[in-house]
Amino acid sequence: MTAIRLRVNGAVMTDNVPPRLSLADFLRERRNLTGTHLGCEHGVCGACTVLVDGEPARSCLMLAVACDERAVETIEGFGGDPVIAALRRNFHRHHALQCGYCTPAMLITARDLILRGRTGSEREIRVGLAGNICRCTGYTNIVTAIAEAAKEIGKEAPNAQ
Repeated sequence: MTAIRLRVNGAVMTDNVPPRLSLADFLRERRNLTGTHLGCEHGVCGACTVLVDGEPARSCLMLAVACDERAVETIEGFGGDPVIAALRRNFHRHHALQCGYCTPAMLITARDLILRGRTGSEREIRVGLAGNICRCTGYTNIVTAIAEAAKEIGKEAPNAQ
C-alpha cells in the first residue's frame, strides 16, 4: 500500500492505496464519486474524464498514486460552477443527452473547451469532443448545446476563464 494525499473537489483526502489502483477506481470505489464512469478502461471512450490540476485527464489510465499532492475535480465538484450550469441548461434545452452515461465527462470536456475559447465553430467543438464517445445522440444536439452555452457564458461572464 502507498499513502497518498490529494485534493478531490476541494477537500483534502488521504488514503493508503494499492500502487496499481486507477484513479477512476479510487474515485468510484473509495470515495463513492460515481459520476466518473468507466467505459472502455483503455482511455478511448472518455467516459472517465476528470480534471487533474485543471486539465482533462482519463482517470482509467491514471494511477491514484500519480495524483499524490494533486488536485482532482469530478463532476460532483461543479455544483456551483456557472459554466457547468449553462451547459446543463443547454444540454436539457437541446436534448443533448439520452442514456446519460457519457454526459458527466462531456460536461467536463465542454467546460474546458469553453474556458479555453475553443467553441468558435461547429468543427472546433467536434474536434474538441473527439475523445468523448456517445453512442446515443449522434453529437448534433451536444454540439448545439455547447455552442449555446458558450454564447451564454460570453454574455454573462466575459472573464469566465
